[in-house]
Amino acid sequence: MKPLHTVTPLWESRALTAALGAPVLLKMEPLQLTGCFKIRGIGYACQARRKAGAIRLVSSSGGNAGYAVAYAGRKLGIDVTVFVPKSTSSWMRELIRGEGATVVEHGVSWDDAHAHASELASQDNEAAYIHPFEDPQVWSGHASIVEEIEATGPKPGAIVLSVGGGGLLCGVMEGLHRVNWTDVPVVAVETEGAASFAASVAAGHLVTLDKITSIATSLGARTVASEALLWTRRHSIIPWTVSDRAAIDACMRFATDHRILVEPACGAALSTVYDQAEPLVGREPLLVIVCGGAGVNIPLLKEWDSQVPRDTNDSAQSFPHRNSACCE
Repeated sequence: MKPLHTVTPLWESRALTAALGAPVLLKMEPLQLTGCFKIRGIGYACQARRKAGAIRLVSSSGGNAGYAVAYAGRKLGIDVTVFVPKSTSSWMRELIRGEGATVVEHGVSWDDAHAHASELASQDNEAAYIHPFEDPQVWSGHASIVEEIEATGPKPGAIVLSVGGGGLLCGVMEGLHRVNWTDVPVVAVETEGAASFAASVAAGHLVTLDKITSIATSLGARTVASEALLWTRRHSIIPWTVSDRAAIDACMRFATDHRILVEPACGAALSTVYDQAEPLVGREPLLVIVCGGAGVNIPLLKEWDSQVPRDTNDSAQSFPHRNSACCE
C-alpha cells in the first residue's frame, strides 16, 4: 500500500550554519501535507489497523497526532474520533474536524485524554486505538525519515530532534540501526516543564511528571515511551532541555530565516543550533529534524511570544545519563 506521507527534502541551511559556525542540514517535515512528521508513523499504523479489519479509529492527542489520524482516516475512508485535552487550541481542533473527524475534549492533559480514549476503544471490537507514540508500528513508520536521509546523504555527525512522548526518537533510533548508522549520536531536546525524558534518563527509570507547565504542549507527555529510555542503553543519546523562551525565539528566527512557521515543540530543537548548545560542538555536519507542527499560525506565534517573559538568564541545561558509555 502506498504510504500516506511524502518524501521531504533535506536542506542546507545557510542561516543556521552561520549561527552555529558549522554545517547544518534540515530534514523538512513541515512540508508534509499534515505539516508534521507524525503522518509517517501514524499513517503506517492506521493503514495496518485498517488492513487488520478495523472500521473505526480512535486516538488521543494534543494536536498533531490527532490531525494525522484524522487525515489518514479520510484517505482510508474510515471514521475517526480524536480525544483532546483542554490545552488543545481551537485552531488545531478545527483542523482535525476539517478532515471529517469527531473531536471530543477530555481532561486537562494529554494523559487524561489518552486514558479515556483507550478505555472506550477497548470496549469496541470494531475500533482500533492509535497511540500517538507508544506503538512499534508508529516507530517503524517514523524510521523512514532516516532511510530518506541515508538515500541522499551525507551521513550526519549528529542528529538533533525534539522529544515529546518519544515516538520520533524511537523511530529515528530504529532508522539509524536499519541503515547501520549506529555511531551517529542523537541530541534529544525538551522544554523545561515537559522534560519527562530527561528526568527519566537522570533517574535511570521512567519518571511521570506531576503536570506539564511548558507552552510547548506538543511535547506534553507526562511519561515518555518506555522504549525511548531503553534506547539510551544501546545508543548514544544526549538529553537536553531548553526554556520556553528559547524555543519561541527559535520559532521566530526560523520564520525569518526560512519563511516557515513551526510550533514551539519544534523550536526547542532549533534553539540548540541558534544558541550553540554544547553537545553540538564538533559534530559536523549537524542534522536537525525540523518536526514542524500544524498547530501554529501567525496570531498564535505572536500570542506565545507575548505570554512568555524574556529572561536574559535563560540557558539550556543537560541531564547526562548515568551510563556514560551510552549517553555522552
